[in-house]
Amino acid sequence: MGKLIAVIGNSGVGKTTLTKAIAAREGFTPACEQHGERPFQHAMARDSQRYALANQLDYLLFRAEQEYDLRNKPTIGVIDGGLDLDFYGFTHLFWQRGYLDDAEFGLCARQYHLLRTLLGPPDLYIHLAAPLSPIRSRFEQRGRPVEIAEAQDLMLLDELITAWVQQVEPQRLLTLDAGGIDFCDINTVAAVAEQISTWEGGQK
Repeated sequence: MGKLIAVIGNSGVGKTTLTKAIAAREGFTPACEQHGERPFQHAMARDSQRYALANQLDYLLFRAEQEYDLRNKPTIGVIDGGLDLDFYGFTHLFWQRGYLDDAEFGLCARQYHLLRTLLGPPDLYIHLAAPLSPIRSRFEQRGRPVEIAEAQDLMLLDELITAWVQQVEPQRLLTLDAGGIDFCDINTVAAVAEQISTWEGGQK
């Protein structure tokens, strides 16, 4: 199976931008979130309580399908977020917000753990870490047609992601300070690519 890199971090931190930039520069195969295309995203934005379970089950399965497809490509795959972030970040967020009850969260957990066991973990997680102030600013400016998380969720989401990242094996984790970084800048992308290249060399 091919190698898989997951770019993880809070909403608005720059995951999609870096995923696309790294893929274009290095010839990796990218896979990104689908904000308006998934069948329950708009419905959940209107009624989170009613559609949270359907949305999360769909998104966890969709992310697993993306990872499976990337693993079967001849190039390295790089995914924006991924299965783990959707579970430890967003599924936990919606559970704590009361959009998912305990039984519904348990159903999502069963699906996640089975899918992760079958797929295996990504070879590398690139964790984009940044203070909440620039994250909130980027989140409010990105102008997506549908948002499931809200600006008020960013602090809790950051706490959930940080708690999960602490459990990731150190050899699978590359943490970048993304607070003042522009992932559209070619020099920044080149520097990240160099760090990935160093990691790749250690994997051979």
